[in-house]
Amino acid sequence: MSKASGAGQSAGRRERIAAQRAAERRRAVRNRVLIVSGAVVVILVIVIVFVVAKLSSKTPTTSASNGPTGAALAKVIAETTSVPASTLAQVGAGSVSTPPAAVSGAPLTSGGKPEMLYIGAEYCPYCAFERWGMIVSLSRFGSFSGLRTIHSSSTDVYPNTPTWTFYKSTYTSKYVMFTPVEETTNVPDKNSPAGYVPLQTPTPAQQALLSKYNPGGSIPFVNFGNKYVITGASALPSVLAGKSWATIAAELSDASSPVAQAVNGTANFMTAAICKMTSNQPASVCTPSVTGLQAKMASASGS
Repeated sequence: MSKASGAGQSAGRRERIAAQRAAERRRAVRNRVLIVSGAVVVILVIVIVFVVAKLSSKTPTTSASNGPTGAALAKVIAETTSVPASTLAQVGAGSVSTPPAAVSGAPLTSGGKPEMLYIGAEYCPYCAFERWGMIVSLSRFGSFSGLRTIHSSSTDVYPNTPTWTFYKSTYTSKYVMFTPVEETTNVPDKNSPAGYVPLQTPTPAQQALLSKYNPGGSIPFVNFGNKYVITGASALPSVLAGKSWATIAAELSDASSPVAQAVNGTANFMTAAICKMTSNQPASVCTPSVTGLQAKMASASGS
C-alpha cells in the first residue's frame, strides 16, 4: 500500500470519527432539550392543577371591612364587650321595638349547657344591628376571641351598616353555649341562590328550628334554648347609619344616646332570655332589673 493511500484512509477514518462525535453531541443536546422541556411541562401541569383547585375550592371570601385595626380595633372590642352594668341598668328596655318572644319546646342544649343559636349572614343589615346587642349581652356571661369587623351589604337596605362577623370567632362561657351560623359573606355572587358567596350551612337540626319558629326563614334568627326566639331585628339598623365602629362602641357607655338605647336595650332583653336559660346564673348578671324584662316577652306563634 502506498503512503498516499494510507494517508487517505487515515484522513477518512478521522472524518468518520469526527462525524460520529458530532452526531453524539447533537443527540446529547437533543436529549437535554427534551429533558428540560419535559420538566417545564410537568411544572406547568402542576401549576395549572393548583390554580384550578384554588379557583374551584369552597373557601369563602369575605370583603374588607374598612374597619379599625390594631390598637384601634382592640379599643372598640374592649368598649363593646365591657359596657358598664350601671349603664345597662339605666337603659332597661331602651328603644327596642321587637323583644324576644316566648316559645316552648324541648330544651336546646350543647355540651351540657343551654344553647343560644344564631343564624344570620354577613350581608344582612338587620343581622348587622343585632350582633352588637348579642356581643354586649354574651360578654356578661363569657368572653369572645377572634371577633372581626365587617359591614352589611352595600346594595341592600341600610347599606354598609358597621358590624361584626361571628365567622371564625370563638366564645367561651361556663353558663351558656353560643352557636353562630353565618350563612353567606357580604360579597355578591350571582350564581348563589342567596345572591352572596356561601359561607356556612345550618345543620338539619338547626334548619328545623328555624322552620318551626320562623316559617318565613327570615334572618336574623336567635333561639335561646327553645325558651325565647328573635325573628328579625330588635330595632332598626338606621340608628347605626353613618357611624364608625369606634363611635358606636363609645356611645354604648352613654345611656342617653340613641345607640345605647337601641343596642343596650336589645342586649338587656337578650340577657333576660339567657338568664331564663341558666336558671338566673350568675346572680351578679341576672338581677331583678334584668329578669323583670321577661314579662315583656310575649308568646310567639309556632310555639
